[in-house]
Amino acid sequence: MGIIHSQRELFDIPDQIAYFNCAYYSPLLLESTKRLHFGVDSKKHPWERVPADFFKEAEIIRELSCSLFGGDVDGFAVIPSVSYGMSTVGRILETNLKKGDRVLIVAEEFPSIVFPLQRAAKEIGIILDVVDTPIDGNWTAAILNNMDHSVKAVALSSCHWTNGALIDLVAIRHKCDEINAILMIDATQTLGVIPFSINEIKPDFLIAAGYKWLLGPYGFSLFYIDQKWRNERPLEETWIGRENAEDFANLVNYSDVYMSGSRRFEMGEKCTPTILPGVIAALEQIKTWGIPNIAQTLLSITQRIELNLDKLGFQLLDKSQRSPHILGARIPDAYTGNLVAELKTKNIYISQRSKSIRIAPHLYINDRDIERLNQAMNELLH
Repeated sequence: MGIIHSQRELFDIPDQIAYFNCAYYSPLLLESTKRLHFGVDSKKHPWERVPADFFKEAEIIRELSCSLFGGDVDGFAVIPSVSYGMSTVGRILETNLKKGDRVLIVAEEFPSIVFPLQRAAKEIGIILDVVDTPIDGNWTAAILNNMDHSVKAVALSSCHWTNGALIDLVAIRHKCDEINAILMIDATQTLGVIPFSINEIKPDFLIAAGYKWLLGPYGFSLFYIDQKWRNERPLEETWIGRENAEDFANLVNYSDVYMSGSRRFEMGEKCTPTILPGVIAALEQIKTWGIPNIAQTLLSITQRIELNLDKLGFQLLDKSQRSPHILGARIPDAYTGNLVAELKTKNIYISQRSKSIRIAPHLYINDRDIERLNQAMNELLH
């Protein structure tokens, strides 16, 4: 692993902007922007689009994703959103769980996970149990302490989205194996920025929005389905997910056979030329940087900010419980202003989620950005 120098030149971020909000919405790479513009322009010449163009970009994304995150190429699907993936999972749960089965989620979980499970609870009577926020910040222990043989599924984020609190997914997987429970992971806030091994964690279902740490355009999410679930019913019955769909001349010879692997779970119009080329550019760049190097670099940035916040009286997670790329900090009670708004007037951008501010840098951050943030915090809280 190694520290990567600031990659600001690969983005279009003015010098006066200090953007510590990648967990909210990442900036596009310049290369992604270029390819997306080409995709927009391609619609001006529709006679140049051939049947293969409706499939090839999704296949490239599958291959890149497998090389970055493990699993097998056929396990990945291109979908529009986490809620789309979780709705697919919810439908699968409705046919594989029964009334009274417990499904665990954590407190203050993102709505995209919660709503499809609430629907499943209404449809078949599963019990949605919420693990309370642990006082010591140890989500892993809190989740494990709530897992017994009545738990048939666990749905959680790879780190808590409000403050970056880590969850030991390997430990959760082992417990799921012990009690024969399904593991569903929303890896939106970690995939592409800290190492994630599908081969080690073995999620039944893995979903991640692409517009945050995967640096992709809005409208793309990645979905991985374990082999045991790939014969389940998809959310959509698309023509593009069927065997021999590439043969446009024979589409009226309706096939009831799906394409191999997880392709059946993809949305219609999946190879959108105004979205997927930008995703490919982003995944290629992430692969070039190396995810362990990204994580190490962002840890070095958040550590510099953490030291200053600690001096100012912010309540911080224990280092053993914290993600390298997201710094969650509870605002001191003595401060009564709107920190996010006040920083914005200085062209410094962070988020507030629940009772914590959330500082989330990426490789476009430079030393001047860090100095400006620390100085602004000192001015506002002294």
